[in-house]
Amino acid sequence: MARVGTEKLRKQELIQATIKSIENHGFQGTTILTISRQANMSAGIISHYFGSKQGLILATIRHLLEELKQGLLQQIASCEQPLTPELRLQMIVDTNFACFQQSTSVTRTWLCFWAQALHDPELARLQAVNSKRLLRNLLYSYRQIIPNKERAVLAASMTAAMIDGLWLRSSLSQTSVDEFKQAEILCKQFISSQCQLEKIL
Repeated sequence: MARVGTEKLRKQELIQATIKSIENHGFQGTTILTISRQANMSAGIISHYFGSKQGLILATIRHLLEELKQGLLQQIASCEQPLTPELRLQMIVDTNFACFQQSTSVTRTWLCFWAQALHDPELARLQAVNSKRLLRNLLYSYRQIIPNKERAVLAASMTAAMIDGLWLRSSLSQTSVDEFKQAEILCKQFISSQCQLEKIL
């Protein structure tokens, strides 16, 4: 059992070292050597646990995706008021603009991931999974608010585009803290407007 715990801890440390290395050196500049130095581990440990740098990169992206998933689940589990579809939509926004997602190391890792996904089929597949999960989560709640399927899909697609686009703009801003806060407000206002519009229709 102790060995299993140690292995899990080391893998997590290597993933965190990868995120930090990407922050400091970029995607192309990140190597097994920069990661191992950041983690204070031997380069052979990476090969032992992940097979290669690519294997560790994929594990790092999966970690970020899992953080998004667990962030939403934790918000839902800790909710102390009735979980309405609109509130769940707001929680999705909260999760995507959480402090963890705003840290310099994480934003740079996401940006590098998106850029590299254009050239790497495995990363492109993970990006597709991420996009589909966001859209599916949004659509699940919108369908409870908007009976018309086409309008619900449109609302979900527009919200997903706003989340991704505003997050991207915020991460590239010189005043990212303020930009992230404003982006979150805009996304929530859009969701509220869609819900109010459906009541009028």
